[in-house]
Amino acid sequence: MGTYTMENEKIKVTIANHGAELIGIYDKENEREVMWQADPAFWSRHAPVLFPNVGQHYDKKYLYQGQTYPAGQHGFARDMEFVVVSADETTVTHQLRSNEETKKVYPFDFELEITHSINKGHLTVGWKVKNAGENTMYFTIGGHPAFNVPVRPDTKLGDYYIQFADDQDTLTYILLDTESGTAITDVRYELELTDHKFKIEEDMFDKDALVFDDTQIGWAALTMPDGSPYVGIKCDGFPNFGIWSKPGAPYVCLEPWCGRCDNRGFDKDISEKNGINVLKKGETWERSYEIVVF
Repeated sequence: MGTYTMENEKIKVTIANHGAELIGIYDKENEREVMWQADPAFWSRHAPVLFPNVGQHYDKKYLYQGQTYPAGQHGFARDMEFVVVSADETTVTHQLRSNEETKKVYPFDFELEITHSINKGHLTVGWKVKNAGENTMYFTIGGHPAFNVPVRPDTKLGDYYIQFADDQDTLTYILLDTESGTAITDVRYELELTDHKFKIEEDMFDKDALVFDDTQIGWAALTMPDGSPYVGIKCDGFPNFGIWSKPGAPYVCLEPWCGRCDNRGFDKDISEKNGINVLKKGETWERSYEIVVF
């Protein structure tokens, strides 16, 4: 597996060509790996890009112009080889283009570029999607970075916190239907915060991810037992956000999304999907988020 590594005085970052996946963020000052290292006993990925769909389509298929297409969870980009199209000491850009295989499950001509760039303790992850075909294109896209929790010896996951923006005291989330992997939207839950954070509970992901809609989360950080943050996500303007871990695993995923899984029971044309991103012929869509290492 080909990789590309960049580093400065604060962090060392490694990205795989396979999936253009971020596979390592080493905090040089504190001498610790921040990223989850894909232990297959729990979850064999690090930070896959979710494209052209975040999560599941209902019944693992979707409808487009009267034709039904099969769809795997989180799309196919994470399992494909990207090509490095530009790189220097602080930035690398990977590209994926549609081909005959992708068009069997996603009938659009596209170019997807993923750029990783570093500046001190900041890693910016940028997405650029281009509609290279004739027809209007529909997609969702998301990040899925997993971070080590705990990161200090003699501590456990339940000692740590997730911290949000200073003006937030309550968040609202929905859960997924564990059978279909799609969103149950008729029941909403409140997450009460104390000092803008909540303690990670060992059983909080027993029903899969917590899904936050309505552009609620522009900042989320994992903190030490004493409340000091060690890694965070800045994603202003992102409409959706997921928090997930496999129960019992020593990591937590902080996931900025532009769009999410289907609502449970959704069976209309993909163009009618709630939160879908739309690109007309020749148009380009761009968005980025930051991972901050303290």
